[in-house]
This record gives sequence, structure tokens and C-alpha cells, in this order.
Amino acid sequence: MSKAETSQFPQSKAKSLPTGFRGKPSNPSELEETHLLIVEDDEGRRVISLGEEVYSLGRDRKSDIRLFSMFVSRQHATLLRQEEKQGSYQYQIIDGNLQGQLSANGILINGRKLQTHQLKDEDEIIFGAGVSARYYMLNREERKSGPLDPFDITLIDPGMVEESEEGF
Repeated sequence: MSKAETSQFPQSKAKSLPTGFRGKPSNPSELEETHLLIVEDDEGRRVISLGEEVYSLGRDRKSDIRLFSMFVSRQHATLLRQEEKQGSYQYQIIDGNLQGQLSANGILINGRKLQTHQLKDEDEIIFGAGVSARYYMLNREERKSGPLDPFDITLIDPGMVEESEEGF
């Protein structure tokens, strides 16, 4: 398995979280939404499904979501899951790590340099030259409206169709 593939499935690691960031583990089948991070870097493009309480992002081999570029800090950013009402949650991105050490170049969210930001659907995150991510939060209805099932067909009774002209 390549390095890019292994970064798609981060291992859950016990980390110390600030008070207020701890949430109850959710059953993925009961969630109302799906959170995705689409990362583009020197290794290409990959889709990462988010669900854990905390993710470290950076060049470091120990990062939960590894970013492949010399323009990215070892510990570039952190994603924190914040619980909301009725099993819903959102993610906050923080520049640097949980110990307060900032990245060398910072993060740009939708073109603005920020140290922290509550992620919203379709937010663009720039980590450095050629390294970006886009965040998506899809609710249950949006997930169902995807590509059509090729085996979902409608049968038409030929007797119900009018013939407009003879010979056709």
C-alpha cells in the first residue's frame, strides 16, 4: 500500500483534547451528514472521509492526514470535531498543532489567512504552493442524489404508447 493510500485511512490515536472538544463516538449509520476532505498535493488527489475527533495534517509521517509537499510544515494544521445538536457535528481547523505551535506559512481559508476557522461546506484550504483541500459536508438527502443506478429501469407497456405515424 502506498503512502498516499495509507493516509486515506487514518488510525485513531489517543490525543489530549482541549475541554469542550470531546464528543461522543457516533455510529456512522445513524449520522445525518458525511464530512469529506478532498486533498490535492504532490501525490495527487484523494478523498478522505472524516469522522474522528481530531486529525493532524502535515508532512510528518505520523500525521493522520499526510500532506506530500516540501512547502508544508511537519505539523501544519489540526482538525477538531465539535459536537452540535442531535448527533450533528462540524470541524474546526487550527493552524499548527494542539500544543500551540503554528505552521511556518499558515493556512489560507477561502483566500484569507486565518489561525482558526469553523469549516463550512465547500471551504477551500491552502496549505502551501500546490497543496490544497476542499471540505464538504453532505447531508443525508445529498448523499442519496448521486449517479443513477444502471439497474433501475422503468418498463413501458407497448400498448400504452400511441403510434404517431404508420410504419414506425
